[in-house]
Amino acid sequence: MEDASDSCFEVPPEGSGAEQPPASSQGNAVGEAKNGDAAEKPLLPESSGTVQSEEGCEQMSPQEQSVLEEQEQSSLAQWERPEEMRREEQTSQNSVLPKNTARGTVTESMIEDNETIRRTGPNFEKTMQSENQEHFPGKVIQQDYHMPDVITVRVQTDSDSFQEVAVKIERPTYNKPFLGGFRSMRTGVEFHNAGSQTRCKKRPNKGTQSFCRETQTVWEKNKPQQTRNTTSTQMTKIGLYVSNTTDKLISPGKYFTAEEYHKRRLEAVIVLQKYFRRWHAINVVQNLREQKRLRLAWEAYEELRKKNEKEGKLRREYERKLNPKTKEDFELLYHDLELWMQEETERINRTLTGAERKAALCALLEQEAQLIACFGRHKLNANEENQHKAILHLLDKCAQPKRWKAYDGKITEMDTQDTLRARELLEIYRSISTKDIPKDERTAVLLTLRCTVKEHECKLTQEIVELIDREVDLMSREVKECNLEGLRKRICTLFLQYVKIPKVNPQVAGLLKVPQDPLKLYKNVYFCHSCENYLPSTEFLIPANSHTIGRCRLCYKLDNEARRRESYLKYRLILENLRKSEADYQDDSKIVSIVQLPDLQYMIENIWNCQSALSAWGELYDLVMVRWDKQHEWSPWNTILLTEEEAVAHLKLCNLQEAYEAAFIFRIKQKHIRAKNYFAQIPAMSSFLHRSDNQANASSYKTHNSSMKSTEVKEVH
Repeated sequence: MEDASDSCFEVPPEGSGAEQPPASSQGNAVGEAKNGDAAEKPLLPESSGTVQSEEGCEQMSPQEQSVLEEQEQSSLAQWERPEEMRREEQTSQNSVLPKNTARGTVTESMIEDNETIRRTGPNFEKTMQSENQEHFPGKVIQQDYHMPDVITVRVQTDSDSFQEVAVKIERPTYNKPFLGGFRSMRTGVEFHNAGSQTRCKKRPNKGTQSFCRETQTVWEKNKPQQTRNTTSTQMTKIGLYVSNTTDKLISPGKYFTAEEYHKRRLEAVIVLQKYFRRWHAINVVQNLREQKRLRLAWEAYEELRKKNEKEGKLRREYERKLNPKTKEDFELLYHDLELWMQEETERINRTLTGAERKAALCALLEQEAQLIACFGRHKLNANEENQHKAILHLLDKCAQPKRWKAYDGKITEMDTQDTLRARELLEIYRSISTKDIPKDERTAVLLTLRCTVKEHECKLTQEIVELIDREVDLMSREVKECNLEGLRKRICTLFLQYVKIPKVNPQVAGLLKVPQDPLKLYKNVYFCHSCENYLPSTEFLIPANSHTIGRCRLCYKLDNEARRRESYLKYRLILENLRKSEADYQDDSKIVSIVQLPDLQYMIENIWNCQSALSAWGELYDLVMVRWDKQHEWSPWNTILLTEEEAVAHLKLCNLQEAYEAAFIFRIKQKHIRAKNYFAQIPAMSSFLHRSDNQANASSYKTHNSSMKSTEVKEVH
């Protein structure tokens, strides 16, 4: 048992409880097998068998050699059988071992401190040999061996001293993988690849759930490979000529170092950078030139557009003064008359004195009276024309079909009996009010009118029929048309009264200013103390700060023409633009509808000084009013007066505190405070003032919080 050179190591089948030999001893066996046998067959992972050292097998007897040859033949036959049959035979041989295993000793091995460990036991070897000889004479049979949990090992500590150590056997909790091996074709000995017998160390449990993931490491693999097509070369020799006409002479170039190589690359990169920077600079300059050209073209276009707009405004204003037709046109005339009177009076007072001054003032007064009379004549003609247009507009509105918008956005129109009737009356009125038509056509129109009015018998229709008969009779007597003009006007006036009767024209009932029900006259009707007339509320111009009804619109107009002669056209345009811009926001702005024309005039003249808050531009035609803070609705304390271009740029701002200076914002806030003080006298504005104060407090609180947060962030950084 102590002789390690004569012992053989036997590998138990995979899955048994016996331990495998150390890797060092098995590596020695593999090395010896390679030196002894030139022909070796690698083992598949499914194979299993017995490993024996070469030294133990060389000392066998002739009888054991014959047994070994029989085992080799059986092994070869076993590998030729199917895998299932080999597995069945392997399981059946678990109890009986092969014949060539004649000894049951264990091979020695060395531990780390070079101490020899020998397997000891109570006559283990002698007992196994006696039992084998008793039951199987001439043959050695190894039975299943179950290793105990604890064994005693005798350890040599010195040259002549030994120590017994109790070793606890650890049972494997899993089947070790088969790592392959090879088998000797001559002797049939199988050699297995050994692995580490150390159990993996478990990581301590940290109490937290962890997850594993694959790394992004690139796995590289080099594999030599033979080319697909083999090639060969042929040289000229004795008995063989190879043409060299297509050969090329290759001579080695100048060798340069790595420093020279990198220097050449650096020089090439510098050249490339030069060309690229030149190309980039050319593109930048071209873009700047193009932007400059576009900017100059845009500035020239804008200058030309503003010039054309100004000339167009002056031209339209001049035409309106030459041919006044509306109330605004006559306001401009009277305003220019007042300016002319002031200039002439100042000139007379500056240049003349005494009787000459009085004579010049009297002549100036006569000229003023003549101009006012001329204005009156123009006003009569304009009123007549405007009245005719108003009548046609009323009748055309009655003849409009019913309209509504469908779900797909299309507008649907529908004519009813009332709209068809109104359209018929409109055509008749246009025919009888047309001048310079032939007599036969005029006669046909009058007959149509006669048939139409006879449908309703009343005193008005009888009078119309009498006038129609009179005109037809006079036309038959060939009376001049200039003499029939008054009669035709009477017919038009009476027919218009006939058209305004709701029984005749039902569509006109909702468009009349004077309601047909007398009880409705007592509602929203007020008394004008100036002209002493009872008028509806729509005829009164009520400022926002007034507490009484005051005078009607007509009285205000007469007073303005006689005394102040101011023009409200510019302020009216600013108010209209303001209301349109507020309607586009669609946020239910109400204050802009309460503010009237006198209120807006007071704000522009007294608070904003009739000029832009940014550029001090004083042309009212170019000024507009917009919101100061576009997040809140417009109000006199949330507005700013700017030009059109400045207003567009102002509404694009997101943060007013960053866009404007503190001094400018302070001036705007002062103007807002003045507007608040003026409109605080109006009872209707009190609720809006309280709401605006709450919004201002909330916005200031948010601004303060945001500034505090930004300060804290800066301190942290």
